[in-house]
Amino acid sequence: MQILAVNANTVTDAAIMPSKRLYVAEKLAAGAELRLGDEPARYLGRVLRLRSGDTVHVFNGDDGEWSATIGKFGKDRVTLLLQDAIENTAEPELVIHLVQGISRGERMDFVIQKATELGVARISPVLTDHGVVKLDGKRAEKRRRHWQGVAASACEQSGRIRPPRIDTPLPLNDWFGSDRAGDALRLVLRPGAGQPLATIDNPETGLCLLVGPEGGFSEREYDDAQIAGFAGVTLGPRILRTETAAVAAIAIAQALWGDL
Repeated sequence: MQILAVNANTVTDAAIMPSKRLYVAEKLAAGAELRLGDEPARYLGRVLRLRSGDTVHVFNGDDGEWSATIGKFGKDRVTLLLQDAIENTAEPELVIHLVQGISRGERMDFVIQKATELGVARISPVLTDHGVVKLDGKRAEKRRRHWQGVAASACEQSGRIRPPRIDTPLPLNDWFGSDRAGDALRLVLRPGAGQPLATIDNPETGLCLLVGPEGGFSEREYDDAQIAGFAGVTLGPRILRTETAAVAAIAIAQALWGDL
């Protein structure tokens, strides 16, 4: 990466943020020239239909958001010159950790995408008794990388600058054993539970939300969740699909205690 002597000013009006945004892995700093490969070049040129001299916003999850001017397009590369730092207010204050029973294909992608849009900070995919997806070590890591890409794309669309951390899939019992929920309020969606989610007090230390796969959790898993400190809550009288339940619960939480 080549660093150029360009003075950067901070733009504070987030309302001017353009819809054309790009997640990059490179370090971001004032005056940096980014040299990106064929995939970003195709995305900027063929999908967003941008040209040399156009402006795009870039972010990497760590260094904030920056405006950048597109330099040269090559057959399999593109250069971007960073200009101004952009103040971004899209990151949520409510810290939500979603522990999601893995569902098949597009359903799981949907959950990752919408959870990212709604401001979830961390997603832990878990293998469950009734889940239909089976993953060994190599396939689990491949799926994690795929889901991380889905989350990055959702950040580009939604205005976020920090994709949620997505953990490598684990069996649910192993996840309980690792105690990754920290001191967050722990809730598990359970049809027929006595307490509606909307009646829960403000989770000042954050929220860890446990959602089952297509077939739901087994009674053994609900018992293990209770031992692990998860209280059962309901979303109402209807049985929702796993992807609907996760999105509805996150939206309710953000409306009650977050920024929706």
